Amino acid sequence: MPDKAKSSIMILVLIIAVSLAFAGIGFYLLQKEKIKNLGLQEELDSLRIKQNATEAKLEEHKKTIFQLETNLKDAQSQMDDLNENLQVETRSKEEALTMAQQLRKNLEEQTELRSGLEAKLALAQKDAVKAQAQLKDMESRRGQLESRLKELESQLQKVQAPGVELGTIVVGQETAAGTTQPPSGQSAQKSAKPLEGGVLVVNKEYNFAVINLGSNDRVSQGDTFSVFHNENYIGDIIVQKVHESMSAADFASPSVKDAVSEGDRVVLKAK
Repeated sequence: MPDKAKSSIMILVLIIAVSLAFAGIGFYLLQKEKIKNLGLQEELDSLRIKQNATEAKLEEHKKTIFQLETNLKDAQSQMDDLNENLQVETRSKEEALTMAQQLRKNLEEQTELRSGLEAKLALAQKDAVKAQAQLKDMESRRGQLESRLKELESQLQKVQAPGVELGTIVVGQETAAGTTQPPSGQSAQKSAKPLEGGVLVVNKEYNFAVINLGSNDRVSQGDTFSVFHNENYIGDIIVQKVHESMSAADFASPSVKDAVSEGDRVVLKAK
């Protein structure tokens, strides 16, 4: 009995010692775990603080990103506007370049045209100078012709016999002295025959002839006379200017001008 009780006590003491040992170990481990937990808690608090700081920075970064995105959109919009403006300016530049090329072409054409006009103007000025010289020469010749007409009219008035009318004058064959004689047997008095006369002067340069019939013979401006050369009909002349005893007439055709001669016979055509 005592041995059995002693053994039980010893077992109980051993159990108690083991329990205490395990309790000590558990307490040590618990304290160590608490210390570890405290460190972890401190680290967790630090991480939370860092997380909060990070989240705050993240929010700031989000705001920054949002602002950057807004700025990017604005920049993109501005780039689009600039691109559109660039395209418009490019088109405008191309149009301006095309217009400049067209203007240059027009300028070259105008320059060529101006050169041509200047050349024509110079030629026209030369022609004008020539025309003025020719006009002066024509006026001089006209004066000479008018003087000659007056002389011829005066000579005709001197050689006309009293009572003989110019309307009955007929040009006959030329004599050696260059004067014309009326055909033999022809009366100097008025007859029912058409009015006849002769060509006194032929001016082929200015396209007119002078006949020995005038207002005294009832010749009027616009009257038409047939011209006969050696009794052959060669064409007509048309009266343009009438004097008392002679008239100036234009050639009705170039063939008349080439064929008419002084002394040719003229006959008034019926109207």
